[in-house]
Order: sequence, then structure tokens, then C-alpha cells
Amino acid sequence: MKYIGAHVSASGGVENAPLNAKEIGANAFALFTKNQRQWVSAPLTAKSIAQFKENCLNGGFDTSYIMPHDSYLINLGNPDEEAIQKSRAAFIDEMQRCEQLGLKMLNFHPGSHLNKISIEQCLDEIAANINLALSKTNGVTAVIENTAGQGSNVGNRFEEIRYIIDRIEDKSRVGVCIDTCHTYSAGYDIVGDYEGVFGEFERVIGLEYLKGIHLNDTKKPLGSRVDRHESLGLGLLGMDFFKRFMQDPRFDNMPIVLETPDESRWVDEIALLHSFE
Repeated sequence: MKYIGAHVSASGGVENAPLNAKEIGANAFALFTKNQRQWVSAPLTAKSIAQFKENCLNGGFDTSYIMPHDSYLINLGNPDEEAIQKSRAAFIDEMQRCEQLGLKMLNFHPGSHLNKISIEQCLDEIAANINLALSKTNGVTAVIENTAGQGSNVGNRFEEIRYIIDRIEDKSRVGVCIDTCHTYSAGYDIVGDYEGVFGEFERVIGLEYLKGIHLNDTKKPLGSRVDRHESLGLGLLGMDFFKRFMQDPRFDNMPIVLETPDESRWVDEIALLHSFE
């Protein structure tokens, strides 16, 4: 079974996210558990936590299909000492918020070397900071999202993600989220070589680590290393890709989250995807 939703607003409190997800016909969703544009946010209140859990229960949302995303400010591979301390603290806070809300995953972009250290040094730093966050939390899996490779971002190659996983002490609490736009922009031809790419993912990383999907079309060509999402069927991936994806049992029983740019299309996009099953 496919569990499909979108990254919905949590404006006014995290408890509103499941309500917003229900409105678009979702049975999965993503959210920010704090203001993603600020390093520090007020702690979650007991009232918000209780209401979030109640709204998830009333909306029929299983926490296995809720995949929150951390702040885009965080860079776990930052080579600057003062900056990495801020990122570490913010990431641990985000993991702890997930724990408070009873959520099982936190999705995040691995980080950037900022052209100041090597890719390997950056990946080592990311792994060390994931290990630190895991040591300070319980029950929350750190889910690494593959990137388009824009700028100095790492994690656009499957081998780089595997490198991080190999250095995680508790491998039961690390996973991967594949973003279809990022994958194509990184140079993996999921349109022309669908089986080859997902076969390579299985060989290099392993399907046992796949915890979620960001299902997006793309505005930019194969290998562009530019991250520009597009509504389903309006970009370069084309609707045939999404039909094939929806009929692929490898992506059953995990959150499939839309981050397509036109929110007014989400109801129709979710219904359309389910019609392909």
C-alpha cells in the first residue's frame, strides 16, 4: 500500500499539521516541528504535543508515515567551529522534538563542505554529529535525504550516503529519503534507466535503509545539479515515471511526500497518484 501526502504547514502550532494533511486527502505527511528560519524556537508545550497526537489519531495518521524535516539552516558538515556548534544544538533539539511528539523519523539534508574542507572530512563530520544526536535521543531514526549536489552540498552520490551510514554506530536508527527531483538533477536517470538507478541504490546503500520518498517532478535537466521542483507531470520526469513508481512495490509502506510547488494541486496530485496503484 502506498502512503501519500505533502509537506504541510504547521503554522499556528504543530497540532495543525495533521488537520492540514487530512484536508488534502493524505494518509502521510511531512512538517517542520519548529520555525525553519530560526536557530532557536520556544519549546513545544504539553498542550501542543497532546493535541498533535490527538489530531493524528483522529485523522487516522500512523506515526510510521509522518516524516518531519529539520531546519534548512542546519549544516552538520560545517567546517566552522562556531557554526557547527549551532547546527549540532539545533539538530539535537529537532530530534528531541520528534521524540516528544512520538514521531519515529527526522529527515534532513546531510550538509555542505563550503569549499573549506574535503568531501570526506565533511562526511566524517556529518556522521559524528548524527552519532551525537542519536546518543541524546531514543526511538527517532535520522533519515538522510539525497541532494541534487548544488553548490558545495554533499550527499548527491549514493556512495557518499553509504559512507555516512558506514560510520553510524546504531545502524537501526539511520535511514535514507530519496527525492526524485534531486536524484535526476544529481545525474541518475530515473526516467531512461529506472531499473538501473534503483538497482544501484539497492547495491550501494540497500533497500533496508530506504525510509521515505520525496516525490517531485523537476524543472532542470539530468545532471544539472540544480534543485528546482515542479508539479507532477509538468516537468522533465513526465507522468509515465510516476505511474511506474506507483506500481513499484519497493515503495510500499513508507511515507511518500509531495514537495511540489503548487499547493493548490496537492489534492488532485494525491488522488491521481492513488489512481495509478
